[in-house]
Amino acid sequence: MSSVHRPGRRSIFSPATAREREANFESYWLYQQGRDGEILEGAKDLSEKRKSLARLRANPVRTRRPVAEAFHRNYLTMRDDPRSLDRRTLLLTFLYKFARHEWIGISAAWDATPTLARAKYLIDKISRYHLAEEFCHMRLFQEMFRTFGLEGVEWGPLPRRTKRLYGVFARLPGPLVAPPAFVSELMGLTVYLRLDAMLDDIVGDEPDVRDRIRELLRAIMTDELSHVGERRNFMGPLGLRAARLMVRPMFRAFFGGIPEAPLLFDTRQMRQDAVAFDYGTIGPDVLGVSWVPSYCIARP
Repeated sequence: MSSVHRPGRRSIFSPATAREREANFESYWLYQQGRDGEILEGAKDLSEKRKSLARLRANPVRTRRPVAEAFHRNYLTMRDDPRSLDRRTLLLTFLYKFARHEWIGISAAWDATPTLARAKYLIDKISRYHLAEEFCHMRLFQEMFRTFGLEGVEWGPLPRRTKRLYGVFARLPGPLVAPPAFVSELMGLTVYLRLDAMLDDIVGDEPDVRDRIRELLRAIMTDELSHVGERRNFMGPLGLRAARLMVRPMFRAFFGGIPEAPLLFDTRQMRQDAVAFDYGTIGPDVLGVSWVPSYCIARP
C-alpha cells in the first residue's frame, strides 16, 4: 500500500448530517449485496465470498519454510521469550491472537443480531451481512495459516469472563456500542495496513507465499475499509467525539495484552494514524473496490 496522499478524500472523522448518514446506509446496503451476493445464514457465509475462497483453495500455495513447532508452542500463550522468535513466527502468533479476539466478538454479536429474514430495519440487515463478512474473514485467516503449513488451525475459546464481556457488549444499546465498535474497526484496519507494508520484509524470500498472503490480506482489508465507513455512519457528533477519546485506551488495552505487538509494530504511531486517518492514504487497488461514505469524499 502506498503512503502517498491522494486528493479528493477526507478524514473518517468528517462531520455528517442525519440525512447524509441515512442516504449512506442505503448506499452501503446496495454495495454489500452487490459485493457479497446471498447470505447463507446456516453457514455464516456469503455466496460470492464462498466462490472466491473456493477459487483460492483450488490453487493452493504453501511455504517451503514451515514454522509449526514454534507456532504451536506460542500461539495460545507466549511460552518462549518473544524476542527469541523470528519475525515470521511472531507474525503468525500475533495474527492468531488478533483473529481469535475477532471470532469471539463476532460470535457473540451474531447470536444477538436478528437473521436477515427477521430483520425489520435496514441497519439490522447491514449488521447481519457485516457479521457474515467477518466470519468469511476467519476462513481467510485460516487460509493464511495453511499457506504457512499450519493445517487445522481453529479458534480456541477465550476465558469465560472475556466471552461473557463480549456477549454483554453485543447487547448494549446502539448509541453506546457505536463508538467502540467504530474504533475496533479502525484498529483492525491499521493492523492490516501495517501487515501489508511488512510482507516484503518478512516473506519476501518466498514471492509466491508473499503474493498469496497479500491477496488474502487485501480481501479482508477491502471489507475492513468499508466497515470503518459503515461504523462511522452510525455516529452523530457526540458519538464521534467519544470515539476519538476511545482510540488511545482501546489501542493500549488491546495491544498491551499481546506480547508480539511491540516487536512487530510501533503501536503509538498506529494510534496516531488512526486518529488522523483519511481515505487519501489508501491505494486505488483497495479503495477502488471498497466503499467510502459520501461525506468523506471532498466536495469541489
